[in-house]
Amino acid sequence: MQLTERDRELLSLLGENARTPVATLAKKLSLSRTTVQARLERLEREGVIVGYGVRLSNEYSSSLVRAHILITIAPKALSQVTASLGKVTAVIALHSVSGTFDLIAIIEAPSISELDQFIDQIGIIEGVERTLSSIILSTRISR
Repeated sequence: MQLTERDRELLSLLGENARTPVATLAKKLSLSRTTVQARLERLEREGVIVGYGVRLSNEYSSSLVRAHILITIAPKALSQVTASLGKVTAVIALHSVSGTFDLIAIIEAPSISELDQFIDQIGIIEGVERTLSSIILSTRISR
């Protein structure tokens, strides 16, 4: 699907606050309310917008401990490992990557000890051959 500059502006505004009223979006975009509503419906219908989510406060987010877990998997174990990682509640994102490792899991937990337990849980998944963990100390840029 081809997105216009206005579509991208609309998506950016929704990224800042998905609960912004349509009338406010229209005013910020210098468009009519009905035009913005029609764009939203088209973006939803075409699958560009698949849902609206919760943004956590910086205070809450900064209380969580996060880590990147680089994972090497056994040959032909990708689907099994992916399914198992999907059941680990601390995994907030899983990426396939090129290079020495096959996957990067981003995990978060309320404490270092709980993070350690989740890292151990990931390490014993059948098909996981090796992991390398890096705890995130601070976030410099987040969009």
